[in-house]
Order: sequence, then C-alpha cells, then structure tokens
Amino acid sequence: MSGVLDKGPVFGISHDKFEGIVDSKGNKISPEFCYAIYNNFIDFHALNDIFSRPLFGKGIDALKLIGDKIVHPAAFSEAPVNLGTTIKPGSVFRNGEITLEFKGVGIVDGAVCAIIGYDSGESTLKMAVKSSEEKYIETEGGSEYKGDIYMDLETGWVRKITLDEFVVTETEDGNNPAKIKSYTVRHLLLRLINQQGFEEDLNLHDDKR
Repeated sequence: MSGVLDKGPVFGISHDKFEGIVDSKGNKISPEFCYAIYNNFIDFHALNDIFSRPLFGKGIDALKLIGDKIVHPAAFSEAPVNLGTTIKPGSVFRNGEITLEFKGVGIVDGAVCAIIGYDSGESTLKMAVKSSEEKYIETEGGSEYKGDIYMDLETGWVRKITLDEFVVTETEDGNNPAKIKSYTVRHLLLRLINQQGFEEDLNLHDDKR
C-alpha cells in the first residue's frame, strides 16, 4: 500500500522529471521546492487512488454507517523519498496509524457526497539533501496529515479532497553544532472540475503572467 512497485519510484512517478525544473520565468527551483512539487503528485494519487478506493472490505468500502472508523491497510507503510541525485537513498517517509472515518453527508457542486475523514497518525520522515559533492544535510522529524474526502454517492467519484499537514523537523548540516528546528504547515485542496473549468483556469493563469 506504499505505492512502491518492485522497489521503483512511488506510484511509478519518475523522480528524474522533478530534477532541475524551472519556474515560469526560467529560474531554477531549489531541491527543497522540487521535492514539494513532486510530493503534491504523490498526495494526489494517495488520496484519490488509495484512500478513496474499495479494498475488498478493508478500505473505504468497510465504512457503512456514519461514525464507522477503520485502520486503513496503508497504515505504517513506508515510501522512499530519494528524489533524483539531490536526495540520498535511504531517505524515507513512514506513515503512522492511518484511519478513515465516515463523518457524515454533505453537498459539493449540487452532488450529495459522503464525507470521509482521514488521519495519518504520527508519521515520521528522514531525509538527506546534498549540499555539495560529498556532504549532505540531514533532516529528521515527524508529520501528521489529515483532511476530508467528499465522495459522490451516486457516481462514486471523488468531488473534493482537503489536506492539512503539520511537519516538525530538526536539521543538521555539519557546519553548525546546533540543530535547526522547523515547523511547517501545508494545505492542499483537490476538486473535480470539467474540461471547460480546467481550460478557464489555464487561461486565467496565463492572463496573470
């Protein structure tokens, strides 16, 4: 359930595509932000293709009544985060006790949806980012991500997903005896839109350049 196939990249998403990427002005994006961009793709597939899909009675399909709660099979799974050549092999994210809960019913874009809450539990991460030819910056910490999945009760399609993640880390760069402590909060919103809405968003983005 970690998304790793035969020790390959998570969900088959190649790390190489996220190395050396540039922004709309041609400026090279730092490895830390490259990883953040890559991580958004991983989150999309984890939330849309793992948490929201039936698993023979062991996943979201085990939730029948409001208030039902389960431990998801992806609980305590590990995913490698050694992105390309900038993040050292052995870097890993470990999920905590992932739970799903049937919280209620709501309306999204006129569709009646089941509201499924998810919570990663106390997750951990360990990452080594290359700072020079021979040196790596070591980071360890903890994470918890949670949110709601709004699933259309008529079609089974996911209409909306929210994610809030809270990350606490300590970083040691070898040049400073004191560890650098950091606290990061991340918010993500996924919505189901049609082709017209997608094209309108693209045009709006182009107009702002």
